[in-house]
Amino acid sequence: MKDTLRRGWLAAAGLCLVIAAGTVTVPARGELAAQVRVAGGVLQGTALADAAILSYKGIPYAEPPTGDRRWRPPVPAGSWQGVRDATAFGKSCLQPPPVPTSIYYGGMTPSGEDCLTLNVWAPAGARELPVMVWIHGGALMGGGSSEPLYDGTKIAQQGVVFVSINYRVGLLGFLAHPALSAEAPDGLSGNYGLLDQIEALRWVRDNIAAFGGDPAKVTIAGESAGGLSTIALMASPQAHGLFRAAITQSGYMPAYRALREEVLGLASAEAMGAALGAAAGATDVASLRAADLVGLFRAGMATGWAPEPVIDGVTLKRQLADTFALGEQARVPVLAGFNEGEIRSLPFLMPKNVPDTKAAYQADVRRRFGDGAAAFLSLYPGDDPREDAAASIRDGLYGWAAQYVARQQAAVGQAAYLYYFRHSTPAQRERGLAAFHASEIPYIFGQVGPEAALGPNWPRPPLTADETRLSAAMMGYWLSFVRDGVPRAPGEAAWPRYAAREAPYLDIAGRPVAGSGLQAGPFAYADALVASRRQQGRGWRLDIGFSAF
Repeated sequence: MKDTLRRGWLAAAGLCLVIAAGTVTVPARGELAAQVRVAGGVLQGTALADAAILSYKGIPYAEPPTGDRRWRPPVPAGSWQGVRDATAFGKSCLQPPPVPTSIYYGGMTPSGEDCLTLNVWAPAGARELPVMVWIHGGALMGGGSSEPLYDGTKIAQQGVVFVSINYRVGLLGFLAHPALSAEAPDGLSGNYGLLDQIEALRWVRDNIAAFGGDPAKVTIAGESAGGLSTIALMASPQAHGLFRAAITQSGYMPAYRALREEVLGLASAEAMGAALGAAAGATDVASLRAADLVGLFRAGMATGWAPEPVIDGVTLKRQLADTFALGEQARVPVLAGFNEGEIRSLPFLMPKNVPDTKAAYQADVRRRFGDGAAAFLSLYPGDDPREDAAASIRDGLYGWAAQYVARQQAAVGQAAYLYYFRHSTPAQRERGLAAFHASEIPYIFGQVGPEAALGPNWPRPPLTADETRLSAAMMGYWLSFVRDGVPRAPGEAAWPRYAAREAPYLDIAGRPVAGSGLQAGPFAYADALVASRRQQGRGWRLDIGFSAF
């Protein structure tokens, strides 16, 4: 009935739109209405920026993963009758309530299980344009595509079709359990969130032409857990062929649990899930699906469970680092990098026992690291103990992953581009948050002006020409890479292609400049640590940097 009334109202108002498969017709006289037909039916979107940009929000790409579909792989979305309203974001995927004091707080839609939706921004009249698919961060525990920071309007204004996606997070996205594996036709469990991302990419392949995007020109991109997801999608055989380039910002690549076997000293994913279920009194499929999710979450906290990809032999065949070492990853161009102040806004990554003085710091390192102390102290001597400890964790977690991915892509003949983001603002420095985790995102999305969609706790950039220019430069580099796999920005430094010997990169502090040999010592140290752990049959997770031993 609502769809019928909507169509009648539009017709009465004279907002007649032509609807054809694969075609977006812009409404006459700039009315705020737009329709497009996709495989599931007709979508009603919104015209923005004087009808130059069309946006469609809350588009289902998979059936709601509720009831009996909870903890199952995604099922492609079915069709609907009439015109579906696509003017508002769907729910964020179910997650703990956001923390109001967090720097990342603000603007996301309420969460729920019926959340497998995506959003599209496209230039009006677009045809065969490149596509950027954004995967949100949130430690695989939270986040959502509705975060205002990820608004795609300004990216679409640069001639790129922009897509942002939701995927299951936390317990609903990554719980492996023997009972869930036993009921699955393929005998697997876990990785539901990663499978959601793959299903969303399939939807993009099959439907993006309707918005003027080219399904052969898709670049996946993400930051933090989105950067990790990008790396995992590059490693997953099931995602190969669904994208032609990848961007990973502050991604990471620790060792992960195998589905059933203990590997690298890590209990299996099924064993961790079974312990969680037992703690919550849910030991079979029926009791798991009937269990109170808050109780399950508390059981996860009590048993040390955390959401992470699962090495199941199918979606992820082996450890991500091993996949890249063997050249089995998607052979596509990559843009990768990390931020100087990653750990400043992530205090939970810092060990609680960092000594206060240089002498105590060095004595502690010598006691714990033994013969490895000299190598560590040559890189992180402890002149400022907390800063050096944070730098060592940054380099071992984010820096190593960015450089490793760039190096391995270059090794298989693919173009790779590395960056180091060091820019900070007065507001950041006043709060000890210079170049913090995710602080590069506003520049890439053009969110530095007075209308910037930043959360209430975000240190806002000053309204200066330098800030505007840096945003224009970063948008230029990123979107040029989306267009043709080479990052360029008019009037800015040439970004050198990565090669292992010189390790060139783009240094983004004030105006971007080319450099070489980024963090050569820390990268070599982290490389050696990971190699040593693998030889010893031990994993590497957050016990890197100052926490390594």
